[in-house]
Amino acid sequence: MLIEVAGVRAPGGRAAEAARLVCEEYADKALHHHSMRSYFFGAAWAQAQGLDFDRELFFVSALLHDLALVPPFDSHTLPFEEAGGHLARVFTAGLGWPTQRRDRAAELIVLHMREDVAPEVDVESRLLQVGTSADVSGDGLEVFDPTFRGALLAAYPRLGFAKSFVRLFQDQAVRKPGCAAAKLIAGGWAERTESNPLG
Repeated sequence: MLIEVAGVRAPGGRAAEAARLVCEEYADKALHHHSMRSYFFGAAWAQAQGLDFDRELFFVSALLHDLALVPPFDSHTLPFEEAGGHLARVFTAGLGWPTQRRDRAAELIVLHMREDVAPEVDVESRLLQVGTSADVSGDGLEVFDPTFRGALLAAYPRLGFAKSFVRLFQDQAVRKPGCAAAKLIAGGWAERTESNPLG
C-alpha cells in the first residue's frame, strides 16, 4: 500500500493495516481502489482546508464503507450503508476500540449516504462524503489539483470502477427499493457516475 500520494499521507499502525487487509480480501480490486481513493480525496480536501481530523478513524471507515455491497456482508433487509456500519462496529471491536469510537466508525459509514454534514459539525463524516462524492460521480473534483488527481489515479487506477459500481447500486435498488441507493438510481446518479471525468 502506498502510504503517501502527492503529499497526502495514510496512517500506519495496526488498525489501518487490518482495515486494508480486510478490504483487499473481500472487495475486488476496483472497489478496493475506490476505498483508497475516497480516503485520499477526503484527506487532501481536509489538508487544503486546514482541518484537523482523526486520520486513523477516517481511514478505517473509508476502507470499510462499501464492504456491505459484497456478497459475504450484503444484507437483504438493511441498506448497505447501515449493514456496513454494523460491520465496522464488529471489526473495530476486534481491535479493542471503545464503544464510542466504534460508534463513530459506524456513523461515518451510515452518514456517507445521507445529506451533507458540515465539517464543523463532524469533520470525519464530511471527509468521507467529500471523498466518495469526488471519486464516484465527480462532484467537487474541480477543487483538487490536477497533479494530485493524476498521482492518485496512477497509484490506484479505476479499473472500470464506474460501471461495476453502478451495477452494485442497481442491484441494491431492485432488492431494497426504499434505500438511499435506490433514490440515487431514480435520480440519474448512474449517468453522472458513468460520465465522471476520472473515467
